Amino acid sequence: KGAAKERTDGRIKEPKQYNVIMINDDFTTMEFVVEILVDIFRKDEITAQAIMMNVHKNGQAVVGKYPYDIAVTRVKKAISRAKECGFPFRMTVEEA
Repeated sequence: KGAAKERTDGRIKEPKQYNVIMINDDFTTMEFVVEILVDIFRKDEITAQAIMMNVHKNGQAVVGKYPYDIAVTRVKKAISRAKECGFPFRMTVEEA
């Protein structure tokens, strides 16, 4: 009646997650930041506005949590677009 359940430890390990952190500066426009959040980080307009205000008020904020490759790729895209537009925009990636 009470068949023993076999416990297997073959669980798939979740990839480590990394926070993408946006850093405030006095030159990058709020519109540009929102555009980056919508286009590159796939946030909706309202969320993007909230994150941008958070960065503005607190000096920095977490934009999202991603596996390492995705985090780094999106940060590179965002920074290169900022450079093209002449903004000193900064982001970092940290283990979550």
